[in-house]
Amino acid sequence: MAGARILLVEDDPAIARSIIYTLERDGLSVTHSLLLGDARAQISRQPPDAVILDVGLPDGSGLDLCRELRAAGSLPVLMLSAQGEEIDRVLGLELGADDYVSKPFSPRELLARVRSLLRRARMPPPAPALAGNPFEIDTAGQRVSLHGRPLNLTRREFGLLADLLRHRGRIRSRDDLLGAVWGADSDSTDRTVDTHIKTLRAKLQEIAPGHDCITTHRGMGYSLDIDRVKGD
Repeated sequence: MAGARILLVEDDPAIARSIIYTLERDGLSVTHSLLLGDARAQISRQPPDAVILDVGLPDGSGLDLCRELRAAGSLPVLMLSAQGEEIDRVLGLELGADDYVSKPFSPRELLARVRSLLRRARMPPPAPALAGNPFEIDTAGQRVSLHGRPLNLTRREFGLLADLLRHRGRIRSRDDLLGAVWGADSDSTDRTVDTHIKTLRAKLQEIAPGHDCITTHRGMGYSLDIDRVKGD
């Protein structure tokens, strides 16, 4: 990861200094922008390897830039927001943020999240699919393709799809999915799972329109049926 270029978009000087110190001490190169306008110019001039993006900025919302970045490609985005602002968290994830950290946060945790995003972005393409399975999954690279077309998934969306594929045909409760994807100590809720399932469904149906392979079992959880997205 040494030498990877990170664009930090954060208007709080103290938080920015802490992040820059932590990342640069680990060998990463950090460019800091206080405003969205400057961040857009930086990305246009020299696209970074990942973006750390605050939600609340003096000249607008980081959510708008997240939407633009996701529409333009797969540049990894980690979003920051004040603790407890659940609506920002949900919107950020629906717009395609790869990860989310609430303030205040541990610099060491932030570094681990950034390194994870960089590793996933640099992994080689997935291995060929098994016969009869329309999904191609590369666990090490955290990448999945459907019918040979790569899915642009966030880390959590990948975790959910990988878990549902491992247990295909079986109902996975929200608690099961939270434990498998977020970890037993996470403070995430059932709504977090539902939000990620919604965005995962949308991405699957971009490749297989009209074929919803994820079933919602009311009061129970979710299951996945690969037969619903197999070719004719």
